[in-house]
Amino acid sequence: MTLLTPREAAARLGVSYPTVKQWIYKGSIRTRRTAGGHHRVPATEIDRLLARTGPALPPPRREGATIVTLSGRNQLRGVVEEVRVEGLLAQVRLRVGDQTLTAIITRDAVDELKLTRGDEALAVVKATEVMIARAGADLRAGKKRGAKRNHG
Repeated sequence: MTLLTPREAAARLGVSYPTVKQWIYKGSIRTRRTAGGHHRVPATEIDRLLARTGPALPPPRREGATIVTLSGRNQLRGVVEEVRVEGLLAQVRLRVGDQTLTAIITRDAVDELKLTRGDEALAVVKATEVMIARAGADLRAGKKRGAKRNHG
């Protein structure tokens, strides 16, 4: 289990260190205590909070990083679980809370982003359609009802 200091947790959550300390004292965020009595935040707790609140990504902290503002609001922060490169394309699996998102991007993009397992990353979703489905008998019943309607 990966444990983070409150400062590291604050950076990942995009909030200030004092905010994380207040959450710890209020019991809003679960921690583990070290032998010396210091708080450590499990990475799974960070994932839980991100899945619930979905805060904006904090500014990049690496030197030389490009700061970009996007108009897309469907932004999902997660951790890279797997990067598979084959030919010109790459498959990137991102863990977002307790869900997994898979994206197919170019090999060049993986190289430029220097994506490796364990990296934090942001998925920006842009879609013109959203499909919703239900499984089993509900679909078959809906299909039968729909067949009787006159859509003309």
